[in-house]
Amino acid sequence: MFEKLKLFKKKKQADSTSARDNLSDLFRFKYSCFKMLLDSNAEFLKVISDIEEKLQGQQVFGMSYVRSRSAKAVFHALRMVKNLDDLSGHRCSSLFETFEKINSNINEILKKKKEDIPSENILPYSLINAEMADWVGGKNANLGEVLNKAGLPIPNGFAIAIRAFKSFMLKTGLFDQVSKKKMEIDPDNPETIKTISEDIRQLIISTKLSPEIEEAIMLAYGKLVESATGDKSLFMVSMRSSAIGEDSELSAAGQYLSKLNVPKEQIIKAYKEIAASLYTPQAITYRLNKGIRDEDIGMSVGCLQMVESVASGIMYSRNPLNLLEKNVIITAVLGLGPFAVSGVVTPDSYTVDKNGQIISAEISQKTIKLVSKPGGGLMEIPVDNSIRHKPCLLPEHVRILADYAHKLEDHYGCSQDIEWALDTNGQIIILQSRPLRAEQFGKTIPITPVLTEYPLLIEKGMTVSGGVGIGPAFLVASDNDLMNFPDGSVLIARHSSPKLVMAMKKARAIVTDIGNIAGHMASLAREFAVPTIVNANVATTTIPTGMEITVDAYSGRVYQGRVTELESFQNPNQFPMKNTPVYNILREVSDWIVPLNLMDARSPNFTPDFCKSLHDISRLVHEFSYSEMFKLSDFVSDRKGMAFKLKGSIPLDLYVIDLGGGLTENNPDHKDISPDNIASVPFKALLEGIMHKDFQQTQLRPVEFKGLLSVMREQMLSPPSVVERFGDRSYALISDKYLNFSSRVGYHYSILDCYCSQTVNMNYITFSFKGGAADDIRRNRRVRAIALILQSSDFTVEVTGDKVDARYQKHESALIEQKLDMVGRLLQFTRQMDMLMANEASVDTVAKNFLSGNYSF
Repeated sequence: MFEKLKLFKKKKQADSTSARDNLSDLFRFKYSCFKMLLDSNAEFLKVISDIEEKLQGQQVFGMSYVRSRSAKAVFHALRMVKNLDDLSGHRCSSLFETFEKINSNINEILKKKKEDIPSENILPYSLINAEMADWVGGKNANLGEVLNKAGLPIPNGFAIAIRAFKSFMLKTGLFDQVSKKKMEIDPDNPETIKTISEDIRQLIISTKLSPEIEEAIMLAYGKLVESATGDKSLFMVSMRSSAIGEDSELSAAGQYLSKLNVPKEQIIKAYKEIAASLYTPQAITYRLNKGIRDEDIGMSVGCLQMVESVASGIMYSRNPLNLLEKNVIITAVLGLGPFAVSGVVTPDSYTVDKNGQIISAEISQKTIKLVSKPGGGLMEIPVDNSIRHKPCLLPEHVRILADYAHKLEDHYGCSQDIEWALDTNGQIIILQSRPLRAEQFGKTIPITPVLTEYPLLIEKGMTVSGGVGIGPAFLVASDNDLMNFPDGSVLIARHSSPKLVMAMKKARAIVTDIGNIAGHMASLAREFAVPTIVNANVATTTIPTGMEITVDAYSGRVYQGRVTELESFQNPNQFPMKNTPVYNILREVSDWIVPLNLMDARSPNFTPDFCKSLHDISRLVHEFSYSEMFKLSDFVSDRKGMAFKLKGSIPLDLYVIDLGGGLTENNPDHKDISPDNIASVPFKALLEGIMHKDFQQTQLRPVEFKGLLSVMREQMLSPPSVVERFGDRSYALISDKYLNFSSRVGYHYSILDCYCSQTVNMNYITFSFKGGAADDIRRNRRVRAIALILQSSDFTVEVTGDKVDARYQKHESALIEQKLDMVGRLLQFTRQMDMLMANEASVDTVAKNFLSGNYSF
């Protein structure tokens, strides 16, 4: 008998342990579903925000953007539905049906027939035009168009087609390897982008080209040499990136590699390096920001006879800041072109009217220039003293350039951004032409007067992207500074650089000491609609990090402080994209993604059947998920033996269940833990309030006699099941960022559910308080007092009878922690409050005392 009892006891203990483990696994599973749901909700809201921004018509985008954002919205909406289904015990079949209907409508809009890429790996420019962008990329297509349709001179050369790149990547398995590497990227952590970028580029460069592609490239190179005049032993080529999407619908200016003065023996290596530049940190960041998928990109490379430039530069067929002004703007530097766009030197600048007359010429001092290096590569040399102050161009060169600009604008039917070079024979050669990205299409720029009541920090910088930006300054002096650039700041830097694109989505404005209107960074700033001033000269020495400044990029000025007169210029109404074909497709697709019809969670229409968009589904799922997580608190109420008892100065019988990362690593094995063992951010914040010093000493509150009688009467009349609630356990289910806290003390209970992370869209607090020991009137007064306190703390609040429900969401983690501390104090403050609620005036009195910090009135 004794042995049987021992066996029975062991079996019971084993069953208990197994049940406890299963329950623990269930909690963790539900929390995992909820966490993924929240993550997808935050990502989905980012997509919504991004689409809404594009629908304003101010930013340029293409079909790759429409497809990628649609795919991302669909993915995260479906992920939310699946996780809610798991969280709720598979009760969401109707939501899946609704989702499929919406997804089918989106797919119908996006169906497009793709052209087959031609079989040639090499295409001479004599056979290329603008319609071939999908085969040879934007730059090469435009260059062929300039030669064959506009009839203007370009360098001799050929294009290595997109087909060659795709063949190289597919046959060597590089696409699969790149995809695996990219899965390790955390978009919110620039350091991972940098690391993975280096790995991918080394992988591509170290992989051997197939003999077929290598032979085709070298054969075309041989024909190019044969057609050249002069000393063929000195023949060099320039190799230029021409990616799909670059210089067409989306300009990835400066994001991909080009190499100048390349000798024969370096051509194959240079080709792979340019192909690998699809995966530089800047290019990866650009595609992440613009929503361009890898499936929608490809790299063609232009191989052109190297032009030994006497001078080179950029010109615009119209003023890029005011397209109504028909003057041609020309910038020029001595030597090769990279210095014209890199911001290293200040170029000469010419303004030419439509009749070819030079209106103005600003000639800069020339100390250095970039030239070809014998044997390959480039070198910087000093400019001879005799020509340092002389213009780069003769008046006749300026007039020819202006004439070419007008011809290109007439041919393309829109304003052009043109790269050019002047060779040793005095011939002007067009190196590139693309649509001018100007956010001010059809608008006159509002030039503002100097506002003398504000300290003027920069008086006359050069505007490259119009607008007004206000925020704290942040000096970027290194790549590390760039990676840690704070959202909403004004970027201050010494040089303009395309690298700054990594912070453009966060920057309110950009100010650099050196740079020019023709730089790659300037082009990107206009595309991202970031107000930008260059050539400010003293920005980095006069504007300290942290100083609030106002950047007036219409007039080239920077003021100290917030200039209220300019605030209205921060969001100018410019709509260059509206009514374009791609805009109309986005508009049609967005009708199934963006609109929110389910506004009121209490409405009888708040059901899957009334979801008309992915946004409706997201809203419904998000709301239902709160209810499912609230149920966890009820689920654990009577489970014992699986939680840690929290010891310390805590006036609660409180037990903690760790869902993962909620306790420190030095957590003891026994069942008692202390507040020092808590690692959960939201739970620590709540405990700060619960353990507030003003509640540590027992203080007797004045008791209103009728209130005491009311409490005693309710206790005597309440059924046993209700009376037994007094002294119930409180539970906290925690992770590093999550808290589900249920407190049942006396005759009232409260439930708090919270997520506190660095992702604002995931953060929330939901709080519910109900019950009490007094009569209905006093309980209602108490919850109304609690409601007043919560409303004063920016919670959304609803009171029903003796129950108050409140929510605070989408705020930074620091604010979430502050509110949790307040709720912790509130939980302490409201204990036995029933007896104080003698009349209506007590509602305001109680709330005012709490908000003023008087917890012992």
